[in-house]
Amino acid sequence: METSKLESLLAEYQELEQQLADPGVHADQARARKLGRRYAELTPIVRTSRELDQARSDLEAAREFAAEDAGFAEEADRLAESLPALEAKLTELLLPRDPHDGSDVLLEVKSGEGGEESALFAGDLLRMYLRFAERRGWRAEVLDATESDLGGYKDATVAIKAKAGDTSPDGVWSQLKFEGGVHRVQRVPVTESQGRVHTSAAGVLVYPEPEEVEVELDEKDLRIDVYRSSGPGGQSVNTTDSAVRVTHLPTGIVVSCQNEKSQLQNKQRAILVLKARLQALAEEEAEREASEARRSQVRTVDRSERVRTYNFPENRISDHRVNYKAYNLDHVLDGDLDAVIGALLAADRQERLAL
Repeated sequence: METSKLESLLAEYQELEQQLADPGVHADQARARKLGRRYAELTPIVRTSRELDQARSDLEAAREFAAEDAGFAEEADRLAESLPALEAKLTELLLPRDPHDGSDVLLEVKSGEGGEESALFAGDLLRMYLRFAERRGWRAEVLDATESDLGGYKDATVAIKAKAGDTSPDGVWSQLKFEGGVHRVQRVPVTESQGRVHTSAAGVLVYPEPEEVEVELDEKDLRIDVYRSSGPGGQSVNTTDSAVRVTHLPTGIVVSCQNEKSQLQNKQRAILVLKARLQALAEEEAEREASEARRSQVRTVDRSERVRTYNFPENRISDHRVNYKAYNLDHVLDGDLDAVIGALLAADRQERLAL
């Protein structure tokens, strides 16, 4: 256990307590939220450290009393047995955390090869994530979506946010950060007349929603185009040019948004998504440039990696990164993702403990 690191975190915790007690801090909601999130992140560490210190102090006292009164020997044994579990818990809490774990997310679903069947599956995935968010009490808002002719989605972007006022260090990103990658489906498409099982896929990309100060954009690097919103098959659903397409010229990243009623709202939404993509791009480039080897095979930067298979004939869900398999696909598609995500979180925790 790193004593110096623990002492530094305990000192930071005390400093945060003082800052959060200052009414002036809460005049800046963004700053107060950031401080509150860090305070919530450190609270389990401080609580466990204090429990461990108390248990050690009690053990020392019990052993002293046991020398004079045998009745304290049993209490000393009980306290001695509790120490390893507390020490292991504190060691795990001191592991480096993903700095975005408390963040909200922007999630994109895109159909792949497979035409309408892929678009229909993309729609299934979108509904799965929306229902999962609803189960968690999160707020989900579809920012942009392009429907296919049969009611699926060619692409869709959704913002998923924690409950208002929630400063938990285990936010939306901590639960959904492993969803990025290629999701494969095996089933009989509605367009298949012979009843044969086909395989197609859809892609999922997940970004932590950037803080206002994290990503700066220069207006001269942006090209803004406006056009009329469209529905399935390209049918115009709006008589005004309210849809917005933002192109980031240095990277070529293009973001469109058409779900809001006003051009200004659509522009704001598109820029938010653009910032998230640029933040993810910058972090991935930094990781590639780092000299140390990539440690985790659970979350990959390679968005083309097949991460999961949804087999409808067998009602089977398989996550290939952690060899997870269950036969409750119908429940998973209804938003019951807890077991799947739990397996990924457990694998990530074991990976970090092994470092």
